[in-house]
Amino acid sequence: MNRATASWLRGFDLALALALIVLLAPLWLVRAVLARVRAGRLFDRAEQVGRERRSFVRLAFAGPLPGRDLAALLNVLRGDMAIAGPRPLTVAEAAAVPAEAEIRFSVRPGLFSPYPLQQRTGIAHDPESELDRRFVERLGVGASLGLVVRSLIAGLVGGGKALPVPPRLDFFGVPIVNTTMDEAVDWIAARAALAPNPSPMEQGEKALLAFVNPDCLNIAYTHERYRTVLQQAARVLPDGIGVKIGCRMRGLGLAANVNGTDLFPRLCERAARDGFSLFLLGARPGIAELVAANMRARCPGLMIVGAQHGYFGPDEEDTIVARINASGAGVLLVAFGVPRQELWLADHHDALTPPVRMGVGGLFDFYSGRIPRAPLWLREIGLEWVWRLAQEPGRMWRRYILGNPLFLYRVWRQARQEARR
Repeated sequence: MNRATASWLRGFDLALALALIVLLAPLWLVRAVLARVRAGRLFDRAEQVGRERRSFVRLAFAGPLPGRDLAALLNVLRGDMAIAGPRPLTVAEAAAVPAEAEIRFSVRPGLFSPYPLQQRTGIAHDPESELDRRFVERLGVGASLGLVVRSLIAGLVGGGKALPVPPRLDFFGVPIVNTTMDEAVDWIAARAALAPNPSPMEQGEKALLAFVNPDCLNIAYTHERYRTVLQQAARVLPDGIGVKIGCRMRGLGLAANVNGTDLFPRLCERAARDGFSLFLLGARPGIAELVAANMRARCPGLMIVGAQHGYFGPDEEDTIVARINASGAGVLLVAFGVPRQELWLADHHDALTPPVRMGVGGLFDFYSGRIPRAPLWLREIGLEWVWRLAQEPGRMWRRYILGNPLFLYRVWRQARQEARR
């Protein structure tokens, strides 16, 4: 970072910190009085590591009440912290930072940071060091202000209060595994690595994996067979900010937004590393082949052993199933849309040999380049659905304009029923 940029950033930090102190003076006074009365002291102090690995004492108003971090504005005035920057670390955390992540110590730590922002909406799937590196490399007043605004919006959408994170969730009778992206990829890879054999009699356990967002759960609410398939699946994973909001309404925490679109490139990287293969089935003619070409270029060594569009008739199904089985794929990805893809996989469960099979909705459209995905800043504030609505309003308006409120209403009713028990 050059000297001019550093000066502008420091001026931005001072101006915003002073403005907040003035604007929030009544709240400051109340919080200070409560700290003194309830805890017998104004501040709690914690040693943390900042710019150039220098230690500093971070201030927080004493006691567990809201508003503790208002005191850290004093750290901004003193130059210990910035308004936006990498998360300040404890001494133990700083000691464990690898050499390749040392760039985070080239700037002041921030009150608002990239990793906590993505955690709020459940998309913090990349290592914190990687998010910090990207932020530091483009650091400026605009990037800092953008991070602050996105963090405030994400706090409203994703919530800031820590809630219990159970290993399992249940929405309308659909069991959902409450897990992380890394664990989900590990689970798939462990099963996909069991190389299939053309003889179904010699197969191990076959695992159907499904992703559910609010639209899927709305369908499952009234579609008995689809709900039964989800109940019998090896795993159902949570997809979208709507599920996170639904969890909050029930006083529960969501470990992560484990959506198929974010999982797919990580699965491809793992497949290239571990040597298992994929088969792509679905979408318009030519789309699956484009996905295969794009992902092979992105992940050298990736084996995509088949690609087949989804526009075929019942009389072709046996041939396509035979082709899938003959490919030796460890993972079959089916993009027919919900609930058709899950029902098709259930109908052909015994005939198919890939150890892992999953329905992936519109994923192929994104990775073929046919439909651009929402920019990261929209995903960080939980508004990817707005992007999808704007892209295809004629197809998506019922799902989002009618479906989202309906889902939240049904969750509210479920929460009320649980509270009565």
